Amino acid sequence: MNRRNRMVMSLATGLAASLVVSLAAFGGSDHDDKHHAGERTHGAQAQSKHEHGGNPLIEEMAALDAVFRDVVSGVAMSDGHRVHEALEKMHGAMEKTQVGVKHGTVTLKKNANRLSDFVEQDKQFHGKLEDLARAAHKNDGNAMLSLTKELLDRCVKCHRDFRMP
Repeated sequence: MNRRNRMVMSLATGLAASLVVSLAAFGGSDHDDKHHAGERTHGAQAQSKHEHGGNPLIEEMAALDAVFRDVVSGVAMSDGHRVHEALEKMHGAMEKTQVGVKHGTVTLKKNANRLSDFVEQDKQFHGKLEDLARAAHKNDGNAMLSLTKELLDRCVKCHRDFRMP
């Protein structure tokens, strides 16, 4: 197995492990965890506000979980079209979360007093998603891999800052 394939496999394994808990990172109930564990395809996009307690951040995390699976598969196959197509599903998610912040429906389990830091991290994260979309459009496998790894690191940091005890 060459170096690139080992890196992709390592990335895929890390993403799979991290993303299994991504919805639980900001959710507030066992119902969210159990519901998310059974949702593995298009269901993330079809969730109602009621199922997520009206927290658009939970909706964004569910969508991101599904998107990242497709991104990892696309990156592993050097398929920029697949990566770009997956990222299209995230359009509007950040804006909904920002509206939720403004209306008080976005809640953080840890460091709730640092909501402005969370908002800044979220903006930067979405900027990196846009960078990934541009790399995917060019089918730049090295850039897609690097950006996907960076995005995973940002996920973990955000969860540690705002979710994990």
